[in-house]
Amino acid sequence: MDHYNENGDVASLYISNVQDAFPTNPSFLRCSSQPKHTKFLFINSPPTPSPFLTYNNSTATNPASIISPPTFFTTPAMELVTPAVEKMGGSEGIRRNSTLICAPIMADTVDQMLIQMNLAKSYGADLVEIRLDSLKTFSAREDIQTLVKLSPLPTLFTYRPTWEGGQYDGDEESRLAALRLAMELGADHIDVELKAMDDFNNLVHGDKATKCKLIVSSHNYQNTPSVEDLGNLVARIQSTGADIVKFATTAVDITDVARVFQITAHSQVSGVPIIAMVMGEKGLMSRVLCPKFGGYLTFGTLEHGKVSAPGQPTIRDLLDLFNFRQLGPDTKVFGIIGKPVGHSKSPLLYNKAFRSVGFNGVYVHMLVDNVKNFLETYSSTDFAGFSCTIPHKENILQCCDEVDPVAKSIGAVNCVIRRQNDGKLYGCNTDYVGAISAIEDSLRGSGVQNGASGSPLAGRLFVVIGAGGAGKALAYGAKEKGARIVIANRTYDRARELADIIGGEALSLADLNTYRPENDMILANTTSIGMQPNIDDTPIFKEALKSYALVFDAVYTPKITRLLREAGECGALTVTGVEMFIGQAYEQYERFTGLPAPKELFRETMESY
Repeated sequence: MDHYNENGDVASLYISNVQDAFPTNPSFLRCSSQPKHTKFLFINSPPTPSPFLTYNNSTATNPASIISPPTFFTTPAMELVTPAVEKMGGSEGIRRNSTLICAPIMADTVDQMLIQMNLAKSYGADLVEIRLDSLKTFSAREDIQTLVKLSPLPTLFTYRPTWEGGQYDGDEESRLAALRLAMELGADHIDVELKAMDDFNNLVHGDKATKCKLIVSSHNYQNTPSVEDLGNLVARIQSTGADIVKFATTAVDITDVARVFQITAHSQVSGVPIIAMVMGEKGLMSRVLCPKFGGYLTFGTLEHGKVSAPGQPTIRDLLDLFNFRQLGPDTKVFGIIGKPVGHSKSPLLYNKAFRSVGFNGVYVHMLVDNVKNFLETYSSTDFAGFSCTIPHKENILQCCDEVDPVAKSIGAVNCVIRRQNDGKLYGCNTDYVGAISAIEDSLRGSGVQNGASGSPLAGRLFVVIGAGGAGKALAYGAKEKGARIVIANRTYDRARELADIIGGEALSLADLNTYRPENDMILANTTSIGMQPNIDDTPIFKEALKSYALVFDAVYTPKITRLLREAGECGALTVTGVEMFIGQAYEQYERFTGLPAPKELFRETMESY
């Protein structure tokens, strides 16, 4: 399997031994200048035979609930070839994996494509996918020659028809002839759909350019099939003579990605490289974690929203946000579980901190519908810890084998650790610490003195909007500090239930606008009201805010919500959700890594977003 350095040349680094190649920590690959040329085969360990999933005389396992990375055994079958040292998202480092980043190039004209291709190189891509079907006018020989000759990176030519999700709606003979021409004129890769391979083989009569790698692809825009069906699909693609197998499915649920990881890891046994992606937001993990499971490449776009398939991250996100170059088979996976979750800045915070100390972990967005199914599916100790946000903080408590007493009292968990010795799940709650501390600090800074409990919250009326996990945490924390608690919620019964547990009053959210029993109250919004994209929403009328001395909003995207802006205009102190976010992250980071939280780095990171 060839990989390319920034000049487009094949770059090989032979790893001297397994111990050097995959150290537990730090996460950087170590290479010998005069190695022994050891070779490796990627397989899942230990492979349990399955009677129904067999291809290329190799048998793969099916337990989707046990997702672990490929491990490595010495064999003469396949060289592990790794690109040379290069810049990684703006800082120096060594690539720990051979997975390539491919930038899809889609434009109306060849000139526009060339501009995009040079941008892709400057952003850090390894190769470009030239989507011929996006061109408004196309002169096959002239345009392909120009693109091959002037491309600053290795090329992958795709001419996707409408029946496979592309834009080309002409005759098949012309389309396949253009792909054959690209192969003959020096393309590094061409992509031919599985459904078209019989016609393509008849066209080329088995005469394929040595340099050009043939990718045979299949795209499923409805769902992700079973492991058995995916294994059979891989076998069919391999039988066409493909140099590289490619399939893309659609994530109906995030657990679908597990089946694709399983196939990716086991496909390494055959020695045929594989590109396996799960489309959509729920499939993001398949794109970010493919180096962990041995994928040949992933796709990274030039900018947000300009994608060739749903769910593609940008090149910059892969390199700078997810530390893509440093992911390996032993990388621990962490993530933020929620719905919605795409707005979360947690990956930015944790991955930057991981990188600063060389911690071998990656933190990703996890759009989860059913938290129980998610945890049962990703049960390997490689999936080592999770932050939990709306709406799962209460349900996830029931999934934990052990729960911290405070979290049990609150009735909500926002942090889950998978113990490495036995795989058991430990749940705790760090929400209330960050929020309450930030509120207390703001009050003290304005001259409010501590009460009898040692807190400026002592004796204050503390109104919590929301009766979910975060609401429970703040109500518990404020009560512990001596505050009097009021719970306001859209559903009064939920508010009453929490108020009875905590020991306080209950209101419907509609009644909050006229609730003014005293001045200088504290208000804490723990709902998603006002979160992007609904930034014009607010849980309470501006006029009602005049009765509050301080207003806190757990929403931090945007940083200054409408609620906080209007509270400030009414003269109240304001505390942003960023303060809670940073505060709760300190303890989570230390639980995830066993290392002291880089508090200054956390603050710098969030100040700049």
